[in-house]
Amino acid sequence: MTDTAAPCATRTPQQWVKVLAKYRDPNTARSSFELAVSFIPFVLLWVLACIVVQYSYLGAFLISVLNGAFLLRLFCIQHDCGHGSFLGNRLASDWIGRVLGVMTLTPYDVWRRTHSIHHSHAGDLGHRGIGDVMTLTIEEYHQRTRFGRFLYRAYRHPIVMFGLGPTYLFILQNRLPIGMMSQGRKYWISAMGTNIAIVAILSVIVYFGGWGALFLVFLPSSLVAASIGVWLFYVQHQFEMTHWDEEDDWQLHEAALHGSSHYDLPPILMWFSANIGIHHVHHLYSRIPFYRLREVLRDHEELVECSRLTFRESLRCASLDLWDQKRRKLVSFKAARALAA
Repeated sequence: MTDTAAPCATRTPQQWVKVLAKYRDPNTARSSFELAVSFIPFVLLWVLACIVVQYSYLGAFLISVLNGAFLLRLFCIQHDCGHGSFLGNRLASDWIGRVLGVMTLTPYDVWRRTHSIHHSHAGDLGHRGIGDVMTLTIEEYHQRTRFGRFLYRAYRHPIVMFGLGPTYLFILQNRLPIGMMSQGRKYWISAMGTNIAIVAILSVIVYFGGWGALFLVFLPSSLVAASIGVWLFYVQHQFEMTHWDEEDDWQLHEAALHGSSHYDLPPILMWFSANIGIHHVHHLYSRIPFYRLREVLRDHEELVECSRLTFRESLRCASLDLWDQKRRKLVSFKAARALAA
């Protein structure tokens, strides 16, 4: 990964916040266009796959896998709605987010609250557990029992993290307002209302397309989008030179800029992921609409190399597991054993 200290140091994180404020205003026409070119193809491919499944299981499956990319983009638009950056009208943004939440299997109001906690405490070792990827320090890992270490190693294994984990998260865990269950009925209404809408849509799919449409159209799109989404979220914060501090030393803007990566993907992947790879800018100023993030990099080239990761470099992140507080970087289990030796 690129050495990011010099580029980021041209301004302090607090100064960058003031610079980025001018990019915060969404354009209603542009937002509507971005929603249309994501939602319409998604629905058309979904209908096409439901028709094709009657003639070719493989054809329907492949169409559904492709459609997972459009579903991912819809989730990213839902993400902007949650930050109030998609439309100037917050009420309209929230209702668009709730509708998209049915399609992404994510109760909007529950997710918005947990994601807000993530933004408020990213990189804070004193506030882990909600809206983040569980990360232990080397010391915490060694203080666990043998079984506790086994569970953590299983949790961090790529098959679980990017395969079984996303399936569990979006298919099962999201059916209840996990983390918000005691915070009021609003979150229960969000979760149960989303569940009812999902059941209604699935009933229509099965009625008209049969069980094949459920397993070869609905599930592939959902699971592909879920796995890619979890991978993106992981890479955005779980890179070697990320930023973690104890609660007393933690600074919000420092953690936002230095604890979030610039995942520099090819243009087509940037489009389907709605520029979410420009995550250091997003965390520093979350009210910037996703379609203006590239504008920020164009105007401020020093941010391009800040915490920059290419796709090839990002693959190494899957082997990083523990936070080394002394060396201030994420390390693998193997590296942690070598350090202990």
